[in-house]
Amino acid sequence: MTFKQKIVQHHLVLLQDKIDVFRDMISGLAEDAQNDAKGSAGDKHETALSMMHLEQEKLSAKLQEALQMKAILEKIDATATTSKIAVGSVIKTNGMYLFMSAALPKIAIDGVNVIALSPQSPLGVKLMGGGIGETFEINSSKYTIETID
Repeated sequence: MTFKQKIVQHHLVLLQDKIDVFRDMISGLAEDAQNDAKGSAGDKHETALSMMHLEQEKLSAKLQEALQMKAILEKIDATATTSKIAVGSVIKTNGMYLFMSAALPKIAIDGVNVIALSPQSPLGVKLMGGGIGETFEINSSKYTIETID
């Protein structure tokens, strides 16, 4: 398995775990709301149901976000290589590894830290379409693109 394939696979596993947790939490809240509805009445009951509903909506939004990120990752061809930075590129710059995909947590693969970033992020916008040897600046530090995978 290539370095890029390991990165994609690791992020897919993390996102699937997150999706499973959100789904479990949502179904748990739905169950609680059903059980609570059977034996309660009054203002406290209505407030509790309203709070559970709000929590369900928040979790549903987070679930949708995780599903969208997973869809982005699933579209990436981990075997493809390009000379210009595109979605799915692994970029090495000044010893730092960046993965152009979605805003995901930093991970370590084979002892190497990899930062996933969105093409819409300020850094992603600077990098998209860039090639080996090009330079960019972050917080007054200059970086040179060393490799693109």
